[in-house]
Amino acid sequence: QNPQFNITSTYVIYAHLLRQIATLVEADHHFLVHWLKKLSQKKFKQLVERLLQFVSLRLFPAKPEEFPPLTKCSWWIPSASKVLALLNTANNLNQPPLIPYTDFYNSTLDHIDLMEEYHTWQSFGNSHRFSFCQYPFVISIAAKKIIIQRDSEQQMINIARQSLVDKVSRRQRPDMNMLFLNMKLTRKRADLKKKLKVTFVGEAGLDMGGLTKEWFLLLIRQIFHPDYGMFTYHKDSNCHWFSSFKCDNYSEFRLLMGLAVYNSITLDIRFPPCCYKKLLSPPIVPSDQNTPVGICSVTIDDLCQIMPELAHGLKELLSYEGNVEEDFYSTFQVFQEEFGIIKSYNLKPGGDKIPVTNQNRKEYVQLYTDFLLNKSIYKQFAAFYCGFHSVCASNALMLLRPEEVEILVCGSPELDMHALQRSTQYDGYAKTDLTIRYFWEVVLGFPLDLQKKLLHFTTGSDRVPVGGMADLNFKISKNETSTNWLPVAHTCFNQLCLPPYKSKKDLKQKLIIGISNSEGFGL
Repeated sequence: QNPQFNITSTYVIYAHLLRQIATLVEADHHFLVHWLKKLSQKKFKQLVERLLQFVSLRLFPAKPEEFPPLTKCSWWIPSASKVLALLNTANNLNQPPLIPYTDFYNSTLDHIDLMEEYHTWQSFGNSHRFSFCQYPFVISIAAKKIIIQRDSEQQMINIARQSLVDKVSRRQRPDMNMLFLNMKLTRKRADLKKKLKVTFVGEAGLDMGGLTKEWFLLLIRQIFHPDYGMFTYHKDSNCHWFSSFKCDNYSEFRLLMGLAVYNSITLDIRFPPCCYKKLLSPPIVPSDQNTPVGICSVTIDDLCQIMPELAHGLKELLSYEGNVEEDFYSTFQVFQEEFGIIKSYNLKPGGDKIPVTNQNRKEYVQLYTDFLLNKSIYKQFAAFYCGFHSVCASNALMLLRPEEVEILVCGSPELDMHALQRSTQYDGYAKTDLTIRYFWEVVLGFPLDLQKKLLHFTTGSDRVPVGGMADLNFKISKNETSTNWLPVAHTCFNQLCLPPYKSKKDLKQKLIIGISNSEGFGL
């Protein structure tokens, strides 16, 4: 905690201290972690920031002559990373954590060769060869997305190349369509790792990315419809959960999330955090097909995020001061309605004959929670898990926290239109032109639902990608047409083509009509 260690001239001493801490025996690390978690938030945050700064300045020193040659201090960064790991463990032991997990991100790492780090980790694992991938909590979600995308792209290239070689070796004429998973042409499982290409029958659009986005949006709308029976919508938590009864169509759509992440598409779906925890249980598909997948430890807090009313009732049962057995008259048996029929399930063998008492109520609540979030939906979620991992079969998933998987799949719902304005590029317009000034006055004054419609109209999704608004590469181009025309969008390129409207009123009217009637593609 010595503030002197903020000064680079003390880094040699600081590095030796970090090495001593990093090489302590496991029992001492255990004591240290439990001491660290008792620090105040301010002191804890200072320790983390000091270590991150130490790593950043060793990677990119402002004055290289201040430090020993890299060959003589190659152990500096591994030692600091190990100490950061102890702090990260201490942080995770606190509920809630002392600081957000994002405070451990080191943005400096966004500027190093991440794929080299990833390949080192893949080749040497957690052995003596250091890689930042051994300490994924310091790698930002934006950097992790780059690793997953490049890993996916390499797999796409390899699969496409193999398809081409197979075709040529059989002396057949190669066809461009064989390089893509075209949803109009094929659903072969072996083709899933080709780049997705969508054709809407009867529409003239060419898929440079926009049609793929539109296809996912339409598909989501269909499979999440209550009549479809695959998912149940919980109004009080504003999220979807898996339907507990068997659904014949499930295997058809289990690939949805995997295909989306693999093809870098942001989805507008709302699953509870527990879903992403289950998707990483385990993060790599087991080689033994009989090994259970998608099963994770769950608590009443996980249930609260899906069924808050039921969770509240179970919490009341746990805190009830009277006689639970006599007043609640419950057993270790639960009931569920499936297609109008009430079915009973025992939470443990002979559960229908075991009363819930003051002594065993904790066990009852835990078994009931596990039944709802794991056992009752095991087959459905296992199909979902296998579908996701059959497409996203990347070891890079081991780098992710459940919260980060959610951001990768769904992006962020938080819209910062001022950030979009700052990062927008112009073609044919200057940002000082009257039409552009009118545009931003109108858009910044829009209610949230219209801002989302504008984003959906121009990008194919109303969610913000991992890197924020700047990552959209949003462009406004001048459309040299009559001002009677509506705006046009190229969702493949996140481009809005805007006629030079002469008045703010006219621009607002045309823009609202355009963004409110934007389904379908044409050329």
